[in-house]
Amino acid sequence: MNKTAAASFKKWMLALAMAAFCVAGTASTTRPNIVVLLADDWGFTDVGAFGGEIATPHLDELARRGMRFSNFHVAASCAPTRSMLLTGVDNHRNGIGNLRETMPQSHLGKPGYLGSLDTNVVTVATLLKDSGYRTYITGKWNVGSEPHNRPDQRGFDRSIVQGDTGSDNWEPRKRYLPHAAKVDWFEDGKETVMPTDYYSTEFFVDKALDYINSGAKSGKPFFAYIGFQANHVPVQAPQVFIDKYKGRYAQGWTALRQERRDKAAELGLIPKGTAMQTMSTTQDWARLSGKDKHHQAREMEVYAAMADAMDHHVGRLVTHLKETGQYENTVFVFLSDNGAEGSDYADATIWLQTQYTQDTDKLGAKGAYGIPGPSWASASVSPLNTYKFYAGEGGIRVPLIISGVAGMPQNRIHHSLAHVNDIVPTLLELAQVPAPGSSYQGRTVEPLHGVSLLPVLYGTAQRVHAADKPIGYELSGNLALFKGDLKLIKNSPPVGDGQWRLFDIVKDPGETQDLQQQMPEVFKAMQVDYAAYASAHGVLPMPEGYSPTRQVLINSFVNYWIPAYKTPVIAVLLGLGLLVTGWVVRRRGRVR
Repeated sequence: MNKTAAASFKKWMLALAMAAFCVAGTASTTRPNIVVLLADDWGFTDVGAFGGEIATPHLDELARRGMRFSNFHVAASCAPTRSMLLTGVDNHRNGIGNLRETMPQSHLGKPGYLGSLDTNVVTVATLLKDSGYRTYITGKWNVGSEPHNRPDQRGFDRSIVQGDTGSDNWEPRKRYLPHAAKVDWFEDGKETVMPTDYYSTEFFVDKALDYINSGAKSGKPFFAYIGFQANHVPVQAPQVFIDKYKGRYAQGWTALRQERRDKAAELGLIPKGTAMQTMSTTQDWARLSGKDKHHQAREMEVYAAMADAMDHHVGRLVTHLKETGQYENTVFVFLSDNGAEGSDYADATIWLQTQYTQDTDKLGAKGAYGIPGPSWASASVSPLNTYKFYAGEGGIRVPLIISGVAGMPQNRIHHSLAHVNDIVPTLLELAQVPAPGSSYQGRTVEPLHGVSLLPVLYGTAQRVHAADKPIGYELSGNLALFKGDLKLIKNSPPVGDGQWRLFDIVKDPGETQDLQQQMPEVFKAMQVDYAAYASAHGVLPMPEGYSPTRQVLINSFVNYWIPAYKTPVIAVLLGLGLLVTGWVVRRRGRVR
């Protein structure tokens, strides 16, 4: 079959599937409700349906009712992923080439590096709202706090969002790191005063339910986006959930990493016998003291509890939609914004000691700061390599569940490469909304970079993307290029060594067997493909000696501490200068 005939056949099969979609009970004039559930910093196997031991029955139910994507990729930090999830456009072309907090000062403000959404993109919320949807968002926003970038100006009818990368989960006004004067909260585009205390996950679901109910009489379908803080640091959870996991993690992270690898293989998500690397940042559990083992086990108990609590509140949303007769006509999309958090926050120790406690028995509670760290992160991403911020599969391959699409076969797993840019085209096709192309309502915009997932959801296609299509990636100097089942990758220290590697990420998702010697021509060709991607997308090289954790400290000092405390700092420095000058003058007088 030639390419033209194959393309015609695929179109015919998709049309047939769409016809089946209508016959299955959703008429062409009935458009589905859409719920996007975005977890924060969840690893590949943190969901039960992906091999994890954490209780996630409601997400597991969605998985059984839909499709799990075992080879789905995002960016390795929050804002870049969220920008693509909202626009379907590569983050280097939508304005968020890097997370603002980790962006070098020399990059900030350059094309593609605004640190917030550019005006050259239109969001999926805008497109859905303009086509007759009710549009709502609650939770973490993190794609720009400027007035023109707040949700009310980006297509959302109702919104209550946090503009920052995160905050305390019990006290919404409390910063989790000192990189800003306060936590920015906006309701319907205006600064708002949050409660003195709450639990973030419960609050976000409560507000989403309020919004959905408020517009129920309109007869319009709704689009609801919930940006959870679970499981962003500080890791915190209600005690009732923590108690469920007491003693569960006493065997340590290496045992859990192996356990999850085996379960994921048993479920059919990865090949049986998948090899794994031991990350250089993973501690030897056996060498820890009894006290340290107890503390570390507690950290993971709280982490599991936080994920469990999120699933519980997702269940409240699902139950409400079932009770109100809306569940059967609702499409759910669940994903994480990046892989598990592997930072140890050692650079913030002094600040944390003055703001929080890390006493073992208090972890999870108000005033306590849980940090999973690199060793537990290695278990969360099992069997993958690296974690958040890095381009290894553990940093950018995350769980994706799509559920509730009428007429699609249920409880299936898809293994070909999929990308976060593919979500917007999928939702638009489900909602029967045309993609914007290169212009929208008289202004020039970036066209969508992804493709619809509907052909693989309906089973009319074996791959999301053509096997010869290169898909580039860069964040903070960590690089990748995907083509078919192959991945070219370069990771910076301390996790990487700054050298190119080549892996088959379907057969070897743990990235253990470098193929560059077996496939030298492919290895070179994919480097050329990456260079073409970087040039076309305006990727900037990182400054010499760049470190994302160090850059956070620099940006905090330059962007917050100096502006906020300029006057007292200058006064102190002047005072010190006068004292030193006086001491020198007196000293010279004595010498004479």
